[in-house]
Amino acid sequence: MTVAQEKQIRAPGEVAQRYARAFEEYLSDSKQDKVLVLEQVRALREAIAQLPDLRTALADPRFDIRQTETLVKALGSALGLGDVVQRFVGFIAHQRRLSGLDEILSAVLLLDARQRGEVRVEVTTARPMEDGQRESLRASLRQAGFANIAMTEHVDQALLGGMVVRVGSVLFDTSIAGRLARLQNAMKGAA
Repeated sequence: MTVAQEKQIRAPGEVAQRYARAFEEYLSDSKQDKVLVLEQVRALREAIAQLPDLRTALADPRFDIRQTETLVKALGSALGLGDVVQRFVGFIAHQRRLSGLDEILSAVLLLDARQRGEVRVEVTTARPMEDGQRESLRASLRQAGFANIAMTEHVDQALLGGMVVRVGSVLFDTSIAGRLARLQNAMKGAA
């Protein structure tokens, strides 16, 4: 299993979940358009996933408060983030938790999905899925009892083939890389 793959299948930790619950409470108490705010959270999370320089900057512990404020303002203007999301990211920066921003944003989206009764499914494949594969997977998930599905797709060429599917905390790894890793572990145990 690759490092990127392992990061994608981990559920958010307790710290990220606490921040997500606090943000959810704030949104519930405020008069903000929750749908719009969550779209901005998704856009920020997508930017973090797609920009390696941004991930590096967020993980850099040498940033002081002024530099993080500048980074948050730049992110806000570049992505069109509203005041609520900018203040939330600013708060996370002041708490020295920017390195966990992606995980916190994931926890926010996961909490929202749970409240709407939606099952989040993350699928990682070696190549982008075709429509037939996607529908076949959705049908299999419906047959397994998951009705309201929100599927997120990732591509990781290191898988070589097959797919890794995470439904909540349950992981199904049918990738070639996963099979090779299990075979390698089995061979180590036999030696």
